[in-house]
Amino acid sequence: MRFELYRDAGGEWRWRLRVQNGNVIADSAEGYARREDCEHGISLVKQSGAAPTVDMTTRIA
Repeated sequence: MRFELYRDAGGEWRWRLRVQNGNVIADSAEGYARREDCEHGISLVKQSGAAPTVDMTTRIA
């Protein structure tokens, strides 16, 4: 897998996570004015490996 940093058509910074077969499995969903903020978003995703998985189908809405 790899994170890709790029600028969108509006000039904002974005990231996407691409797997070996070329598919994008995650993206920033928002543009960032500063590259540093976009890199921080990538850092947060990298740190989320310890986040628990919560089965929301068992929760009462």
